[in-house]
Amino acid sequence: MYTLTAEKVVEMGTATKSNEPLPSAIAPEARLVVAGALPTLNAAVESAAPGTIATEQAMATSLPDFLDGWLAAHASEIVAARRHIHANPRLSRQEHDTAEYVAALLAEAGLDPQLIPDGTGLTCDIGTGDRVVAVRADMDALPINDPKQVPYRSTVDGVCHACGHDAHTAMVLGVGRVLAEIERREGLPGRFRLVFQPSEEQFPSGAPTMIKYGALTDVAAIFAFHCDPQFLAGQVGVRNGPLTAACDVMEVRMKGLGGHTSRPHLTSDLVNAIGRVVVDVPALVTRRLDPRQSVAIVFGAVQAGEAANAIPQEALARATVRVHGRETWEMIPDLVQEVTRSVARASGVECEIEYRRGVPPVVNDRVATAMFAGATAAALGDEAVVEAPMSMGGEDFAYYLEQIPGAMARLGVGRPGERLDIHQGNFDIDEKALEHGVRVMTHTLLAAAQNPAF
Repeated sequence: MYTLTAEKVVEMGTATKSNEPLPSAIAPEARLVVAGALPTLNAAVESAAPGTIATEQAMATSLPDFLDGWLAAHASEIVAARRHIHANPRLSRQEHDTAEYVAALLAEAGLDPQLIPDGTGLTCDIGTGDRVVAVRADMDALPINDPKQVPYRSTVDGVCHACGHDAHTAMVLGVGRVLAEIERREGLPGRFRLVFQPSEEQFPSGAPTMIKYGALTDVAAIFAFHCDPQFLAGQVGVRNGPLTAACDVMEVRMKGLGGHTSRPHLTSDLVNAIGRVVVDVPALVTRRLDPRQSVAIVFGAVQAGEAANAIPQEALARATVRVHGRETWEMIPDLVQEVTRSVARASGVECEIEYRRGVPPVVNDRVATAMFAGATAAALGDEAVVEAPMSMGGEDFAYYLEQIPGAMARLGVGRPGERLDIHQGNFDIDEKALEHGVRVMTHTLLAAAQNPAF
């Protein structure tokens, strides 16, 4: 079986779930030391009697060397899988073809994938044991045109993998095949679960669906990557504590007596009122919160009237409300609505508010984050580990982390000299990142399986 032979002292980030300092901020002797996820595949040889099956089947090689050989033989197949998925994107809740494609590849590797009832997602267990370590990939694409002139350009008009979910899926497929090969050769140190989910981009999202159908049953920890073109291929961004924001949506509607712009005093001036809401509410809300709490209220839609000389009878504004941290997210809806109504009343107008909850924030577990960093250093070298900034974007991986420990890391997919971002039609990746992702995630999962913290 696997034994961890290297240790890494992980120093990164500043925030934790409990606002405790990270070990690097404590006295040196109290630092958190985690295994560097450098398993050896010959431990069975050392412990088994000569002539036993374990001796004959164990691989006298390290995990990095094993991965070198496996990727030399199969990296092109991971690239091909990613390109197939990229060329055949499916929108949220329409991932049936993608799920069937993934299931077929897993079955070819001798595995037993299980589709969820609607056929848009699947799970696959590898190995045995009561305790499970999971890895998640999302499979849906975006309603964006693909303008790239590449052989794997989207064949579906107006639909494109512009967020890297094709890469996530291909990498987890690769990890699954690696784990299956290790299980076949000498056995795994526990049970592992591949989780391929639908609908990360659309609300209601797919993570709760997968949880409903048992994706987290017996799972002790879960890990995931998100492609990030701000980091070059070969870099992995890690962060302890909050990584992404919670994201809610607020819609404000106003109605009143319209009239001529020459006599606004005889009307309910809804343009003035909605304008004050758009300008004043974000600023006033921040004055009611601890300055250390990150909150971003941004209005993306405002509608009020058509004619220049007529004050309208209706006005509408829509905004996203993004916050870091679970405690702030719990209290922000009441505060935002209170301030919004107060601003509207100051303009002589009452308003109706529809406030819709979105995804919670991704808050990485400190031990899981340290495990990711140690695994990255073991797989790619110390210089590959970089600190990921907090993002105001939303990510439904948070639903898994609300129930079990885990972490998401930013996988560098950028190419030198390019400035691309996700959710753009021309987004693409350095496909060498797929190999890096398989290496790091394999190290992470095997190390987590042996960590008593999970």
